[in-house]
Amino acid sequence: MIELMLAPAVAALLILVIHAYLGIHIIARGVIFVDLALAQVAALGFTIATLIGFAPGSIAAYLLSVGATLFGALLLSFSRLDHERVPQEALIGVVYVAASAATILLAAQSPSGSEHVEELLTGTLLWVAWPQIGRMALIYAVAAVAHWMLRRRFFTISLEPERAAAEGWKLRWWYFVFYGLFGIVVTTAVGIAGVLVVFSFLVIPAVIAFMFVSSTSRLLAVAWGVGTLSALSGIGLSFHFDLPTGPLIVCVFAIVLAIALTIHAARRAST
Repeated sequence: MIELMLAPAVAALLILVIHAYLGIHIIARGVIFVDLALAQVAALGFTIATLIGFAPGSIAAYLLSVGATLFGALLLSFSRLDHERVPQEALIGVVYVAASAATILLAAQSPSGSEHVEELLTGTLLWVAWPQIGRMALIYAVAAVAHWMLRRRFFTISLEPERAAAEGWKLRWWYFVFYGLFGIVVTTAVGIAGVLVVFSFLVIPAVIAFMFVSSTSRLLAVAWGVGTLSALSGIGLSFHFDLPTGPLIVCVFAIVLAIALTIHAARRAST
């Protein structure tokens, strides 16, 4: 079991480390489904690359997918409306729906279209190879360094947007820098873990963390702890019961979230 599950476990923890951090920003900014939208745009890019004739794991396919994701990031950054009646989530939803429909239409042109769509949704985490993990670690390290260097800007925009606007920052360009880095990370993860798993890694640990703590360091600690427990439990249960890894991880995350909601509600009722 250890030999078979070690690579998926390492890949899952790598994805978790950076996605749980990004999830704190996403929850704070109130753009919950931006990950789902950009992940689906990345999946569309992979689909286009496959139809053109590039191998699914090739550098050309990855770069085409990154290009599609960066275009999506640019669209979301500069189409943001300063209008309370048209929230950013509405535009994010349109991007997700359009990318999903285009992916299905293009995949239908392939003899293995349904299998391709399923793979993009649930991923191939169980069969991840060490060279893939090495490439992902390198890309994530570069993204992590960029986030560390820009952490004050990013956290100010996420947690104190009024202050950032008052200081005259060009917010749309900073949105694009954040979404662009975010999109590269998401594209890398989607090719391995799939859209549904990537979304769960990003949102659910951060949501649980915000229920119980407020400081940045504690938010990260809770998100990483909950995410690690959920991801490793899902992988272990997948091996034990011989069930698809991606969907089972998502279900485990959902169960953990339900438990957290129950505990949170009980705490509020007792005060």
